[in-house]
Amino acid sequence: MSAPRDNAETHSLSFDELAELLRQVFLRHGTSPEVAQVLSQNCASAQRDGSHSHGIFRIPGYLSSLASGWVSGTAEPKVEDVGAGFIRVDAAGGFAQPALMAAKELLIDKARSAGIAILAIRNSHHFAALWPDVEPFAEEGLVALSVVNSMTCVVPHGAQKPLFGTNPIAFAAPRAGGEPIVFDLATSAIANGDVQIAARAGRMLPAGMGVDRAGQPTEDPKAILDGGALLPFGGYKGSALSMMVELLAAALTGGNFSFEFDWSKHPGAQTPWTGQLLIVIDPNKGSGQSFAERSEELVRQMHGVGQERLPGDRRYVQRARSLVEGIEISKTEWLQLRELAGD
Repeated sequence: MSAPRDNAETHSLSFDELAELLRQVFLRHGTSPEVAQVLSQNCASAQRDGSHSHGIFRIPGYLSSLASGWVSGTAEPKVEDVGAGFIRVDAAGGFAQPALMAAKELLIDKARSAGIAILAIRNSHHFAALWPDVEPFAEEGLVALSVVNSMTCVVPHGAQKPLFGTNPIAFAAPRAGGEPIVFDLATSAIANGDVQIAARAGRMLPAGMGVDRAGQPTEDPKAILDGGALLPFGGYKGSALSMMVELLAAALTGGNFSFEFDWSKHPGAQTPWTGQLLIVIDPNKGSGQSFAERSEELVRQMHGVGQERLPGDRRYVQRARSLVEGIEISKTEWLQLRELAGD
């Protein structure tokens, strides 16, 4: 590996350098080469695009789950072709991203043939950002929607105890004049990873993000993590969307609801054992080859009424900067990754 460009406090690596370092970390901690490749690309992509709560920040959680025996790093997904527009994948207790990769080409073929195709992943662990799962489909000219549920940490609107996960929703669509329109949002008021980062940095959160162990509103991220819980965004609206994600990602796929798994016998486990649903649409079946142009017209109108930044724009800006200047990580993070990789 080439020496990184650095100063006294940070190191700067290319995307390929960071991805290779992360691949070595995963390999050293028991994953197969195929799983290591998928996870390292995913984590490096998040770090490159400024999604730090889902980049190298997640590595200790991945490794802790692997070491606990909770998740299989060598699982081989089983792809089941069950209908003209339907694919099931048993992730075999492994991570969801390798299961998606195993079915991706068949999913695209079915979407182009039938106009729409569904991928239902079960028996899987998803611990990453969700937008990398859908963006590649938009780059192929397709529309993609994905939902995944997680572990119980969100109090439904009007309830007293947590039941739902952060339960994100991701969407991607092509546009004619620029990068795909992509968004990824948790149905909780804030992502759990962002709470962990705030706690580590000693930073308070805005009001309305969560409650402490007594169910009282708090702005202290440590109180939320220490027996407390998150709140849904938008009150009953976010709560309803979170319920929808539970039904689509768990009930429909055959995965676990956020409250249905018990990891108490696996100390250190952090990855939720749930399910994921992807819906991929060939928009040209409906719009007669003009969907990307219609997307661009919507973007023009949004800019025209004063919306300067679209969902995903910050990631694209940071991605372009990273490709030129490199991906900066702290000296401490660099040394920790080197140690984890056995370098």
